[in-house]
Amino acid sequence: MTTSPDKVTQMLVAWGNGDQAALDTLMPLVYEELHRLAHHYMSRERPGHTLQTSALVNEAYVRLVDQEKVHWQNRAHFFGIAARLMRHILVDYARKRGCVKRGGDAQQVSLDEMAFVSKERVAEVVALDDALKSLAEIDPRKSQIVELKFFGGLSIEETAEVLKVSPGTIMRDWTLAKAWLRRAVTSENSF
Repeated sequence: MTTSPDKVTQMLVAWGNGDQAALDTLMPLVYEELHRLAHHYMSRERPGHTLQTSALVNEAYVRLVDQEKVHWQNRAHFFGIAARLMRHILVDYARKRGCVKRGGDAQQVSLDEMAFVSKERVAEVVALDDALKSLAEIDPRKSQIVELKFFGGLSIEETAEVLKVSPGTIMRDWTLAKAWLRRAVTSENSF
């Protein structure tokens, strides 16, 4: 079922203005796209060592509906926020998994019972998140572009729409951000 971006935007604005019925109408319209976004994240995991896509969608959904006072701009803004939430869920999970591996007192998250992250991927996810945080301190827009494109699976045009810059700017910044992150993650893992 394909829903027009305008319909999704109307529902988001209504929900942002406090219309709970709009949320009830919205979620079935965006669930398939949220699932695709979660699948995009999960496709980077090794077979047999992944979180379940449905668990990630459900956790993101819970966090999305808990958002207060968000003035949704449009569909791309919504999926940008969803991408950020999914990234945080996976990074939090990886960090907690790393603590457990080292014998720490990690608290369980709701995804623990449903799936696991391979030991090899824990370090990669945490290293990428750390590098992305460092990039955000230097150049917040490039960090947002990585989050929206890499984690969120948004197109160049959708990313440009969310950040209110030209697609050409997104393409240049995307190229530079990838090179910066590659160098940062490589140098971090060389110690």
